[in-house]
Amino acid sequence: MIMKKMILSTLIILLFLSCKEEKKTPTIEKDKTEVFQSILDSIYAKNKDAVGLMVHIEAPDKKISWSGAVGITDKNTNTPLSEDQPVLIASNTKTYVSAAILRLVEESMLDLNQAIDTLIFKKTNALLKTDGYNTSLIKVVQLLSHTSGIHDYATTDAYMEMIKKDPKHRYSRDEQIKLAMTLGDPLGEAGDIFTYADVNYLLLTEIIESITGKPFYTSIRDLIYYDKLGMQTTWFSTLEDYPKDLEPLVHQYWTSEGFDSYEIDHSFDLYGGGGIASTSKDLAVFCQSLFNNKIFEYSSTLDLIYTKASPKKPMEGNYYLGLFGVDFDGVKGYGHGGFWGTVVNYFPELNASIFILDRDKRILSPDINRLMLKELKSYYKTKQ
Repeated sequence: MIMKKMILSTLIILLFLSCKEEKKTPTIEKDKTEVFQSILDSIYAKNKDAVGLMVHIEAPDKKISWSGAVGITDKNTNTPLSEDQPVLIASNTKTYVSAAILRLVEESMLDLNQAIDTLIFKKTNALLKTDGYNTSLIKVVQLLSHTSGIHDYATTDAYMEMIKKDPKHRYSRDEQIKLAMTLGDPLGEAGDIFTYADVNYLLLTEIIESITGKPFYTSIRDLIYYDKLGMQTTWFSTLEDYPKDLEPLVHQYWTSEGFDSYEIDHSFDLYGGGGIASTSKDLAVFCQSLFNNKIFEYSSTLDLIYTKASPKKPMEGNYYLGLFGVDFDGVKGYGHGGFWGTVVNYFPELNASIFILDRDKRILSPDINRLMLKELKSYYKTKQ
């Protein structure tokens, strides 16, 4: 079981290491839509066990804003999957948390190099110290970059077994932080190693609450300017109201472990390590707004998100503050993946974002990214 869970965690990380002509003047938008959808249909035809796939491409410089889907949304009903259905974006949430923290930095309410001992809740600080952590030496930036040395709970065999045994259990953030303390010892001194851990981001949402005096999900909504950006279909599932007139959440699966997102209480991944539900369009809006500096007042704040994790022990790949670095055939980008099969990457060279939902197989995203990027790049070689 440990191996299976580690394989899934590794897959999330490895995702980031690794036209039809017409006689008349072509309708460019229609051609793009047809080609993108045909790529998606072709991949699905060869991988029906993927249940369903969803893609959104946002490339404003080429006036592309396209969503596509193929397959079914629910194995029990065989209802067709709709590109407008919201999904649980899981660990993609970490990028939102990072952006909110950087907004607090921008407002001089926080410093990235500040120790967390006076920022997290007193009871949490006492808990960490009891377990051997020197919280006066752990910095905010080390939580963001997963170099804090704090042992995780989410990637342990014990936690996965707890979910299987009682999938409807309603977890609290306190309970999960305590689990991180009881399920393993400190991994090392702060800054020594990179170890991807949800607990880091649970502590960050505590910090957001301690500074703003409001629930973290409310503060993130305010700090990132959901309303200003028109992100009306983005919310923390079960903590905020389900948006009106929105289609049902997609069923997201991990069939080999018997997991269906409808059968597990969302609190198992809710308090900053994951938790956000969103439509693919809203996710693209966030991504484009973030990297085009529409969330921060100063470009220097955006620059901070590219702070690279640099632990003493060499690490594979690149991780920044809530972002992985990616490279698809020479096209470099930044993004994140999540437990439920979500991946979103932004490619500066194209000023474009690609979101992929690979709901069960979880190995198709790299190929989908490459094929969509190859097609997308071709539009940048022609004048419009």
